[in-house]
Amino acid sequence: MISVEDAVIARLDSHGEHFEVLVDPEKALEVKKGVDVGIDDLVAFEEVFEDSEKGKRVSDEKLNKVFGTSDSTEIIYRIIRDGKVQLTTKQRKKMREDKRKEIASSISRRAVNPQTNKPHPPKRIKNAMDEAGIHVDEIRDVEEQVQEVLDKIKPILPISVEEIRIAVRVPAEYAGQASGKLRDIGKIEKEEWGNDGSWRAVLKMPAGLQDKFYKKANSVTKGNVETKILDD
Repeated sequence: MISVEDAVIARLDSHGEHFEVLVDPEKALEVKKGVDVGIDDLVAFEEVFEDSEKGKRVSDEKLNKVFGTSDSTEIIYRIIRDGKVQLTTKQRKKMREDKRKEIASSISRRAVNPQTNKPHPPKRIKNAMDEAGIHVDEIRDVEEQVQEVLDKIKPILPISVEEIRIAVRVPAEYAGQASGKLRDIGKIEKEEWGNDGSWRAVLKMPAGLQDKFYKKANSVTKGNVETKILDD
């Protein structure tokens, strides 16, 4: 459970009733995005309130009437998903700065300076973001914002995102897990499953993610993986 001091209120109004739960702001936003978060990491109290400041709990009768159940855990997730999570100005500022750092690091990993063929350090990218007056959305995913940021800093920084295509073959023993993990790094151009249960695919990805791809591929398969960079 998180401390009350670090919690914010998630609110939902439904069927003429008002419901509140005390939640971790970042974990609650993950839940809204569909991420599986354990209840102990999510709330300060596993209780549903009419008024959390006064500690006034909602009766089981009212919960059953609105939600069709009095299971507080199930209801808490529904309140977070369907309701609004209140964030303080300080919390929004911190989350925005954290997201800015993530975006800068992501761009640094996948983009290069075409004049030197080396990546720009995250700090240089952050400076360009500041110069371009970029507003980072603390709620939206990093990947949703990377291309927008790239487009806006290109007039300020010489920057390009080179892409590569990698063919991969994974034996049957690791195929299921590998196909799920590796597709998160690159875009699957084609894939097929062999009669022996092996997985073959061609993935396209930013050149800066090549090392990450190899590390994950070797980790998932314990080194039992075949890869080849393809010519365009």
